[in-house]
Amino acid sequence: MTVEDIQDAYARYARWIDRLGWVNRLLTGRYRRRQFSHAEGRVLDVACGTGENFRYLPESTEIVGVDISEPLLERAGSELETLEREGTVTRMDAQDLEFEDDGFDTVISSFSTCTFPDPDAALREMARVCRPDGQILLLEHGRSDNGLVARYQEWRADAHYETSGCRVTQEPLSVVRRAGLSVDEAETAQLGRITRIVCDPVPTEDAR
Repeated sequence: MTVEDIQDAYARYARWIDRLGWVNRLLTGRYRRRQFSHAEGRVLDVACGTGENFRYLPESTEIVGVDISEPLLERAGSELETLEREGTVTRMDAQDLEFEDDGFDTVISSFSTCTFPDPDAALREMARVCRPDGQILLLEHGRSDNGLVARYQEWRADAHYETSGCRVTQEPLSVVRRAGLSVDEAETAQLGRITRIVCDPVPTEDAR
């Protein structure tokens, strides 16, 4: 799918994504909290969606959220108001971030690389805008390490991609390493369907 296709898909589903936020928190909240509660300084949330990650960021952080979907960003702005947090949300393509190099202390993103038309470009952009001594914190989903679940994912993969642009059978660690990012820490959950990744923003030698 193109960026425009992704925009259209999320414009159609924005209302339901917002309404089912409580389900999302029930299923993924503990992992978001574990991954993002130690973020520091100026934080960029790439593909922030409805702002689901905002509640898990420390009060001391400055939040900047970007997403390609205007309807989702409207809900992300409302989430900042509900949480009484200072921050900004802006429409932006993750594959071409309109920020200067090294502008953020922490870059975060959740369940997003599966939808980027060019995940390598998006991940390299995250590394570019993150300070060399900062961190990139990712929470991703992908192919389960349970054979039965993986077969079901594979059976649904094409139809799911056609409707939402989401690649449910991706291998998150492979995607990150292919983009040239160093993995400092990784942990899986839910039969391997969820992967928590901490990355060093300085690219590996192969990516330079």
